Amino acid sequence: MSAPTALPYKVATLLYCFNKADEVLLIERTHEPNLGYWSPPGGKLHTHAGESPYDCACREAREELGIEFTTADLHLAGIVSESSYQGQAHWLMFLFELKMKLHAVPPPHKEGRFQFFTRAQMDSIPLPQTDRTTIWPLIWKHRDGFFAAHCRCHENGHDDWTIEEIFNTPFHQQNA
Repeated sequence: MSAPTALPYKVATLLYCFNKADEVLLIERTHEPNLGYWSPPGGKLHTHAGESPYDCACREAREELGIEFTTADLHLAGIVSESSYQGQAHWLMFLFELKMKLHAVPPPHKEGRFQFFTRAQMDSIPLPQTDRTTIWPLIWKHRDGFFAAHCRCHENGHDDWTIEEIFNTPFHQQNA
């Protein structure tokens, strides 16, 4: 195995929000990363301020979606680490599902426009490749549980994925 590439390490949160019809809210990104692709809302952790991933998710929801909630409204569905994503950075992403259901599409934001999609509709919209091939299948399969995965990205577009942990007890049963 070759030595890891020295790149900046970025930490982010993603919000998986659903409506009562179980459609997922996505944003069509107007900025990198993932310019022109549909992805969950979210953003980078304010590491300089010591922000926690949960606090980051709440802040991003307030800034992008215009909704207020607390860390108790979140379920940590997964953690994904990516080495050398697009050859530009290493990423550590905390994937949160918002427990409450959304009632409306948020207004457009400087980061992009929002829309709800059914699971079937997602097959025909532009998604980042790693989202389409690995992250979304993990989200759908382990939605009420937890997973941790690592992706070693390669310049040729080939990605090596390792599933590091899976926990399938639904979050609403964990504290029963």
